[in-house]
Amino acid sequence: MDTRDAIQEARNRGLDLVEIAASAQPPVAKIIDYGKFLYEQKKKAHEAKKKQVTVQVKEIKFRPGTDDHDYQYRMEHAREWLGEGDKVRAAIAFRGREMSHRELGAKILKRIIEDLADLGDVEVAPKMEGYQMFTILAPKKTKTAATKHTSAAPDKNEEPEKPKKAAAKKPAAKPKAEPKKDDDEIF
Repeated sequence: MDTRDAIQEARNRGLDLVEIAASAQPPVAKIIDYGKFLYEQKKKAHEAKKKQVTVQVKEIKFRPGTDDHDYQYRMEHAREWLGEGDKVRAAIAFRGREMSHRELGAKILKRIIEDLADLGDVEVAPKMEGYQMFTILAPKKTKTAATKHTSAAPDKNEEPEKPKKAAAKKPAAKPKAEPKKDDDEIF
């Protein structure tokens, strides 16, 4: 339809001619209420923003001489944050002569990575940046699958029942191949 005819038709209906896809060949336009169109676009953008998940990077700080109790206290927070879906930045600050003992900081970061291996993956490997050594851990994406497997393992009563049911179903499913084996086992 010609542009002038489309504008005339829109005026006759009391609506607007709105260009939807300007980059298309030929450009696409619709005869609609422009105010309603803007409202719907704003509503779609708001819904998309509502579903968007923002990941924060939370930091725990250590020193090369951090004691076990302080370490455990900070690890509880790190576990909580990874469980909530936030990233954790573990940093070790060195001062003065501590810089000559970077292996102590590397040992702490290695321990952190091992302790949080069940909840998070290493996103940034331990590295030095100025007077700090740090690593960043991101929450694991398959967290729900891991919790399902751990909940199924402790129930020992359910595991033996499942193979019995499966064994009972197998002879019915394959009557030609299975009866020979069953006959051999019985006799």
